[in-house]
Amino acid sequence: MSKDILVLGLGNTLLADDGVGVHVVRRLAAGPALPDGVRTVDGGTMGFRLTAMLSDAGSVLIIDAADIGLEPGTIRLLDQRTLDVHVAKSNRTSAHEAGLADLLSLARLENLGPRHLAVLAIQPQEIAWRESLSDPVEGAIAPACVMATATIMEWHRAA
Repeated sequence: MSKDILVLGLGNTLLADDGVGVHVVRRLAAGPALPDGVRTVDGGTMGFRLTAMLSDAGSVLIIDAADIGLEPGTIRLLDQRTLDVHVAKSNRTSAHEAGLADLLSLARLENLGPRHLAVLAIQPQEIAWRESLSDPVEGAIAPACVMATATIMEWHRAA
């Protein structure tokens, strides 16, 4: 298993807040240099095509819009245990959320799971045909980048 860290942004940028994971990953990639061995990927809505990337990474941070039942723009880091509970309770209202749950299940069945896995979940306000984010979710991008960077640095030090 690799020691590399994969930061994977998911979502559809044509569906308003659904694309926030992609926006955060793009900002991380354009921002200050991340440590060696950190790879940022715009995973969009690729679903099972991401399995190989998951299996090659030692640690995976997924950034995605998720209905976590909080105010729009709220950010939560879901660790493996919390993520399992969220996925089990999920009503899977978006196509890529179902894809994420299935992708993680497949990775576990194939023993491809990374050493560290977490989802940086951002509560959407609106999922509708629009290329721009809602104001609360747009405002969450900078703090999400800070939280993602802190998680990356913690995992990098532990490697």
